[in-house]
Amino acid sequence: MTPAFENAAKAVQTLSEKPSNDTLLRLYALYKQATEGDVKGEKPSLFDFKAAAKYNAWAALKGKAQADAEKEYIEVVNSLL
Repeated sequence: MTPAFENAAKAVQTLSEKPSNDTLLRLYALYKQATEGDVKGEKPSLFDFKAAAKYNAWAALKGKAQADAEKEYIEVVNSLL
């Protein structure tokens, strides 16, 4: 992880307004892709809507390079600041 990514991860927690659910899912997926790579584990039950949405958002980034996910995460956070 680059220092810029680590700073963005800290900065996102200090936002004065909560981002939309779509933006939060995007941030989650980009963070997971940047830090862990492609999605792992089994897809959660459809009855666990929140976990399924998070899994699907992360799975949609399958194959994206971790460095690219880091860069995009930083861009999204900067757009929110």
